[in-house]
Amino acid sequence: MIMNDNKKLDVRYLQLLAQSFPSVADASTEIINLQAILNLPKGTEHFLADLHGEYEAFQHVLKNASGNIKRKVGELFGTTLRETEKRELCTLIYYPEQKLELVKASEKDLDDWYHITIHHLVAVCRDVSSKYTRSKVRKSLPKDFSYIIQELLHERTEDSDKTAYVNVIIDTIINTGRADAFIIAIANVIQRLAIDQLHILGDIYDRGPGAHKILDLLQNYHHWDITWGNHDMLWMGAAAGNDACICSVIRISLRYANLATLEEGYGINMVPLATFAMDAYADDPCTEFRPILSGDAENLNEKSIRLTAQMHKAIAVMQFKLEAQLYEKHPEWKMQDRELFNFIDYEHGTIMLEGKIYSLRSCHFPTIDPANPCVLTDEEHELLQRLHHSFMVSEKLHKHIDMLLDHGCMYLVCNNNLLYHASIPLEEDGSLKKVEVYQGQPVAGKNLMETVGHLVRSAYQSDTNPVERDYAIDYFFYLWCGPDSPLFDKSKMATFERYFIEDKETHVEHKGNYFKLRDDEKICEHIMDAFGVTGPNRHIINGHVPVKVGAGENPIKAGGKLMVIDGGFAQAYHKQTGIAGYTLVYHSRGFQLVQHEPFTSTEDAILRGTDIKSTTQIVEMSAHRMLVADTDKGVELRKQIDDLMELLYAYRHGIITPKL
Repeated sequence: MIMNDNKKLDVRYLQLLAQSFPSVADASTEIINLQAILNLPKGTEHFLADLHGEYEAFQHVLKNASGNIKRKVGELFGTTLRETEKRELCTLIYYPEQKLELVKASEKDLDDWYHITIHHLVAVCRDVSSKYTRSKVRKSLPKDFSYIIQELLHERTEDSDKTAYVNVIIDTIINTGRADAFIIAIANVIQRLAIDQLHILGDIYDRGPGAHKILDLLQNYHHWDITWGNHDMLWMGAAAGNDACICSVIRISLRYANLATLEEGYGINMVPLATFAMDAYADDPCTEFRPILSGDAENLNEKSIRLTAQMHKAIAVMQFKLEAQLYEKHPEWKMQDRELFNFIDYEHGTIMLEGKIYSLRSCHFPTIDPANPCVLTDEEHELLQRLHHSFMVSEKLHKHIDMLLDHGCMYLVCNNNLLYHASIPLEEDGSLKKVEVYQGQPVAGKNLMETVGHLVRSAYQSDTNPVERDYAIDYFFYLWCGPDSPLFDKSKMATFERYFIEDKETHVEHKGNYFKLRDDEKICEHIMDAFGVTGPNRHIINGHVPVKVGAGENPIKAGGKLMVIDGGFAQAYHKQTGIAGYTLVYHSRGFQLVQHEPFTSTEDAILRGTDIKSTTQIVEMSAHRMLVADTDKGVELRKQIDDLMELLYAYRHGIITPKL
């Protein structure tokens, strides 16, 4: 069939569409609904990067929506509430269960407090829900209180005819003993509606103790995605069975004296490693392997620190052997210069790097045969088998990796913003660098990111060609530390040098061209062109390299085209960065970059109403309030409207018969 504008109708598709909208009235109603949605304000997007296991800080930032809730409470109540009252209300919204216990222990007239507080919470909920359709808000409500919350949201005490009605609802909630449950429910709804979409720009894992808790929380979060980081990729490789990744994951955990995620989160048994390390390194002070202590780890006693250092050295030596075997197996990676045990003069305690000889801090390697330095001993091989088995049978680890695969990718284009964790490899002149990934033509830019993404997923698929699957599992380690890896993009990972060589010139990791050129607006424009990012207000958003604010670095680069939001969530970075992370908020009026001071503790937040002290920087404000029509969702909705208009045409011209 032909429409009068010479556009052919896809009758088969329209017949399928007619199953959902079987009449003219149904199709017309949906068109009206979609047109109305297009004119709502765009939902608020929340960007976070490099969480590094800092569960408490992440949870708090999520609960307060990077200060968005505090800002709304301030705007709503202005001078009608004292600052202490506004702070108490915010704490109640963030931590309702815990705050209620404190209130009930101290409040003399609890019914009066309930009545006032519920009115305040309803006002906040009404504000955060105002940019959504009633249908979307309804779907966000808990079943027990859905009807009641809807009534309170859409009736106001300012209407004299409704004052008694609203007050009776609240009185009845209190009199039936449901006030606590209602307050908890509406506080959670406020948290839920304050942020429409959460974007994580990689590196949930390592350094901090709570990566597994972050993923447990995300399991029930309403709408989130992740662009994988190199630390995530390391854990994904470990879960896929890459032994070098397994050793690296354990090494980093020991480096920061943090075994919580391994042992408590995923049930990985560290006793065999401890037993082996105490025996093999009994006479070694392992000074260079003493852990970096922060947070709870600062309370470790000397005996625990010594054991941690022994385990740390034992697993590091195994890692260096195993990664050397990978470099030998894959000469195409061009990383054989990183088989560092081959370059040591074991008799004189020196190593030759790039034609220069350096003294080693220690040359005590009881498990290394100088004639075959990269071969595991029988004891190391047995230990590795046990560790490998623990990773393979950890049900929770594999569940969390499945979540990363389901919600993740190498890059994402969303609402004219290009998201990725670290870099897009570039040549010196700023052109996209072609990189060989696996048995094919070298690829660059968007093709590189997509090829890597497909290879990562193939490692977990049983129907993948065995040769390709074996390569994909090996490739996780290249993604972790390979020079042309878009997740790393440095000349080397100088882990060995930092452990064993005093001379700091060997510690330097030369950044790839991307990091040298990303301040150039034209380079950023070129990258966005290559990824098909359009629109006058387009941006690149990434993390990976902490912005050292204390040293004067700026997270806004390339004339506002690039935003780097790794401000150092991990406690181990706070001294370097001077802050405790950035988050980026993109709402209907524009971008706001939020710079956070270190989070004290959840207990402080509850008991004393402390919040993360944050500084908000306006990055870019829109000339008009952005609507759903201005977003990717708007493009999708307009296509749906066009399809429904075609269905109406088909109904009215007898091409398809509507159901009466």
